[in-house]
Amino acid sequence: MSAATPPSSSSPALDTFRDIILWRRKKVSATVVLVSTATWILLQVYQFNFITVASWFIIFILASLFLWGNVLRLLGKEPPNVSDFDISEQTTMEITNTYRIFLEDVLRWMFHVTVDENWFVFARTLVGLLLLSYIGAFFDFLTLVYIGITMVMIVPVIYMKYGDQIQRSGEKVKGEMGRFYEIFDEKVVRQRMSKFVKQEKEKKNV
Repeated sequence: MSAATPPSSSSPALDTFRDIILWRRKKVSATVVLVSTATWILLQVYQFNFITVASWFIIFILASLFLWGNVLRLLGKEPPNVSDFDISEQTTMEITNTYRIFLEDVLRWMFHVTVDENWFVFARTLVGLLLLSYIGAFFDFLTLVYIGITMVMIVPVIYMKYGDQIQRSGEKVKGEMGRFYEIFDEKVVRQRMSKFVKQEKEKKNV
């Protein structure tokens, strides 16, 4: 029997997402930024209700499609046939696999942080989560989502252009953090552990 061909790690959905965040599809990327910014301004600055904004958006889409179809008829052209529009099974499977891979990566990361006994990674993760909780106290959920979308649309492009410099700086910071952890482990953790063990032995000898 021949060996099974391993599935491709790429998919049209992932390729499209990658193209959008890397600004290879500039119009779509700009639309994402503009829509997210407009939504945040309407909901956060002008305090509109989400259902109101969603209704306006759907009305705009329906009105645009209605006018487009009627203009095409007035010009003697056939409007596009959307009766056969459907989502293929392949697209559905690709989206499902994307979420499955994401969930598996999250679970692997959790086990790597908690089970692999890497104290540096565990401490760094706790510090990151504490920092995130501290930042979250100053913003509401909508603002955090908007900041997340903005970062996703900006950070990958910057990394693609200045990846080498960022990696070198990251290695320096990682080295400094590693040395700090070694000093902290040697002068604080181990001394406290040895002091605790010594006290336990003295209690047993009494």
